[in-house]
Amino acid sequence: MADRANPTTRRIGLYPGTFDPITNGHLDVIARAARLLDRLVVGVAISTGKGPLFTLEERVELVRAEIATIASRNGMVIEVIPFDTLLVDFARQVGASMIVRGLRAVSDFDYEIQMAGMNYRMAPDVETVFLMASETHQFIASRLVKEVARLGGDISSFVPPTTLERILQRIRG
Repeated sequence: MADRANPTTRRIGLYPGTFDPITNGHLDVIARAARLLDRLVVGVAISTGKGPLFTLEERVELVRAEIATIASRNGMVIEVIPFDTLLVDFARQVGASMIVRGLRAVSDFDYEIQMAGMNYRMAPDVETVFLMASETHQFIASRLVKEVARLGGDISSFVPPTTLERILQRIRG
């Protein structure tokens, strides 16, 4: 691994998403990416077009709360930073040389490969790295979690406890 004391040799990765809400699948990718990097930035996208359940500030707060154990277990700082710019510009802003993307299924790959190609054309110095979701998390999507929760289904196996509590408060409130 790169020398953590020397910032010129550090591997910095960016894991972007809307995280509305953060799921166990997201946490799986974050934990696995953290093992590969010296520093990980989780970029929470503003994404008002998706009609988020939580505000940007709430999503940042939830992501920070849910990743705390991952960071301490790996002995590293995982930063959570909101952003509303072009992804490659944000990657450069935080010093990332790698964009981490999680893949669940073939349908994800089609979209993600297009995005990776666009990002590479704009920033050839920033690589996109794909991590396959663990088989226990391959089907989890934030959109589906929200839908199941709104219809009264049990989402406790899809999201971490703090997030579960906040989703249920929001939907019932």
